[in-house]
Amino acid sequence: MISWLKNNPHLLSGGFKGIEKESLRINSHGLISQKNHPYALGSTLTHSQITTDYSEALIELITPPFSDIRDTLQTLQNIHQFVYENLENEQLLCASMPCGINGDESIRIAEYGTSNIGKMKHVYRHGLWHRYGRTMQAIAGIHFNYSVPNKLWEFLYEQSGKTHSFSDFKNVAYFGLIRNFQRIGWLILYLFGASPAICKNFFKSRPSLMTQFEEFDNGTLFHPYATSLRMSDIGYKSKNQANLQIDYNSIEGYVESLSAAISTPYADYEKIGICKNGEYKQLNANILQIENEFYSIMRPKQIALSGEKPTAALKRGGVEYVEMRALDLNPFHPIGIDEPTARFIEALLLTCLLTESPEITADELRINNSNQLIVANSGRKLNVELVKNGETTTLQNWARAILDSMQPICEALDSTETNSPYSQSLNLQRELVENADLTPSAKMLAAMRNAEKPFSCFTVNQSVELAKFFASQSLDEKTRQEFITLAVQSHEKQNEIEISSTLQFDEFLKQYFSETGKNDDRK
Repeated sequence: MISWLKNNPHLLSGGFKGIEKESLRINSHGLISQKNHPYALGSTLTHSQITTDYSEALIELITPPFSDIRDTLQTLQNIHQFVYENLENEQLLCASMPCGINGDESIRIAEYGTSNIGKMKHVYRHGLWHRYGRTMQAIAGIHFNYSVPNKLWEFLYEQSGKTHSFSDFKNVAYFGLIRNFQRIGWLILYLFGASPAICKNFFKSRPSLMTQFEEFDNGTLFHPYATSLRMSDIGYKSKNQANLQIDYNSIEGYVESLSAAISTPYADYEKIGICKNGEYKQLNANILQIENEFYSIMRPKQIALSGEKPTAALKRGGVEYVEMRALDLNPFHPIGIDEPTARFIEALLLTCLLTESPEITADELRINNSNQLIVANSGRKLNVELVKNGETTTLQNWARAILDSMQPICEALDSTETNSPYSQSLNLQRELVENADLTPSAKMLAAMRNAEKPFSCFTVNQSVELAKFFASQSLDEKTRQEFITLAVQSHEKQNEIEISSTLQFDEFLKQYFSETGKNDDRK
């Protein structure tokens, strides 16, 4: 595959991996929690590892990045352990698609305190409610953050002839990785998708969408061959965003096209209004309120300075890492992801980096999106066809080719490990390509059939079972005290921000949406 790889396999190891994992808090009756975020867990505005996403009940657990994925996963388990010790008779829902909801009003929008930045985070979520409904925002997923090893960057830069600056070279390569992932990211949905069914209550606020589905039982709708309905057009998709032409061919084009969407008014959102009777309904009436409203399966990321927009951070520092957002929660694992999955993703991202990546045309962007939807809705169907390089091919044939191309990458990564964990993971995925019944989505439907349980009962029961894992474990006292200290410090920091927040909110927003705006929202 790559001539230099056999002589330099060590260059591929040591990239930093971090995980962000969302889960709904549910009460003892299996309903979405109406309680405040537990105080003992810290401030959701300022805590670096425990926060919330859209809903007050949608907790988000964030690991720092580590070079060894085992450290990342152990840290994620420790965060879970601390959370469970402070959940007060609640569980974390093990599935990506929500249950235990009763219309939009049962989903509380997250609160972040009285500071301007806290209000902005809350108003932004109000805007999401008015634009898309609350139910869609209760969906949970896992984001896998990855940065390429510096030693690999230095080697590749030397090989390139240094015709660009080092920073420009990295930006070009990272966007090449992103484009390739857009081409083959459907493979993540097939291999790891675990949301083939939906509770009927999910559609209470959008009943017209129910006609798209078959009935699994009295409480559940599904597509028989679905892999990840979370990633389908009833999940993180919208008609408005489907028409956006975000440029992934360069960092400049990406920032410019995303910035245009944030500053362009949209008629339907203008009808909603921005502020009525002193109450904000959304941050603005533009196509996107802020950058984070745009959903994509992968984002280029740069660590933002305090008060810096994501696009401004990219312009300043270039791409520091990528955030892969296509992964469902694994309902059969206590922390929602296992080590073989994480190792496979790392190898796939490196394959995307080291494979030629031509620019994406508008037509190819449409095809890529279509392939993802086909796999999300019917990826386990026998001989399902996708479009590759303008021609149709079966999912299995394309998947086999991708896995074959990953073999030398996995072998190189294994050179610094024992027991060849990357190759082992690759071989596990080969089995899933040959037998769709082994995929998490198929296993989930089979488990529901065997238990004769609807989606809601199955996921709640499974969540209770997974909670027993944490009930049988305990944190060492040093780690527990570290989490307690982080929680206390986060409350202190939120209090400091609220005391120093003196601008009127209207003026704060004006400053934020100017080039020199202030913002600490790094979500």
